[in-house]
Amino acid sequence: MRKTSNLASAALLATAGLLTGCVTGKASESTTLKDAYQNDFLIGVAINEKQFTDGDQRGDPIIKAQFNCISPENALKWASIHPDPGPNGYNFGPADQYVEFGEKNHMTIVGHTLVWHNQTPRWVFRDSNGKPVTREVLLERMRDHIHTVVGRYQGRIKIWDVVNEALNEDGTLRPSPWEKIIGPDYIEKAFQYAHEADPNAILRYNDFSLEKTPKRNGAIALIKKLQAEGIPVTAIGLQDHDQMDWPTVEQEDATISAFAALGLKVMVTELDVNVLGGKQTAEITEMANQGGSNIYTNGLPPVVQQQLAERYADLFRVFVKHHNDISLVTFWGVTDGDSWLNMRGRVNHPLLFDRAGNPKPAFDAVIQAAQPANSK
Repeated sequence: MRKTSNLASAALLATAGLLTGCVTGKASESTTLKDAYQNDFLIGVAINEKQFTDGDQRGDPIIKAQFNCISPENALKWASIHPDPGPNGYNFGPADQYVEFGEKNHMTIVGHTLVWHNQTPRWVFRDSNGKPVTREVLLERMRDHIHTVVGRYQGRIKIWDVVNEALNEDGTLRPSPWEKIIGPDYIEKAFQYAHEADPNAILRYNDFSLEKTPKRNGAIALIKKLQAEGIPVTAIGLQDHDQMDWPTVEQEDATISAFAALGLKVMVTELDVNVLGGKQTAEITEMANQGGSNIYTNGLPPVVQQQLAERYADLFRVFVKHHNDISLVTFWGVTDGDSWLNMRGRVNHPLLFDRAGNPKPAFDAVIQAAQPANSK
């Protein structure tokens, strides 16, 4: 099977004709995720600093064998790459290593994330006296950050999460410091600055729970407004931090169709499946407040392994159905031990590889969900 190079993958993405064709659809021990879906969409994974510096003996072989696209968990978030004010306040070391890792392994490279209300230093929004800065000052800080970061990796990072999680659950704009100080047009300004810094980059709006009708409708209205103003938003990121029973396949299908109808490339950006239950949310503070839980002290029981496998198979059948509209599916973490869902004592099992790095039944189910050649 052919392997798609980083540059070729990006070109296919940009022309909106990504990876159409045929696959064998035959699952075997030697079949990889990226090969099974090579003619449907890229298969990505979020990686941490230990992994992109080749320091994870368990995770790195999986990353290199299974995936053809990478996202950084933290290396490109504002708090990591720009922790302090002034021209000397940038810390490019980890981000440079992340990009070099992707290039060395011929992967499409994603930048996550430019403008977000979390993991942004307090100084960004405050003056020397601790008071909120003016609209003009914050816009200049945003412009400097985006031009500097995106400009540094121009032509190397192909896809950017420009604005992350700007909406409330009811579809209204989140009252973040960005919105409070600049106003609602902070979103269009962020996309403008990113396009100025790299006119060829794919620019994404990224959010969770867009399968919920009110939030999806709010995102659609936001995208339509940006499009009407000529703002260069070119892709939508569906985070897909899913539960075992949410979203339904019908909700997933309807969400992909709704955004594809806007002329956007649809990307599943942060896929995992929470097997522990609890409140459906991907809000970090709410997840942290759900408390500790390790209900599977002897590992995931076979019956739950099978349920997880069926869940992933259902999701990927929807993704394959929309392979002409979806250009990327990214898992948020390599193994279960890497998952952000393991917070405050929670021991979760949301991914395709267990804590020892072994493929779970869910891995086989995802491989088997790839369409055979004669069905396309």
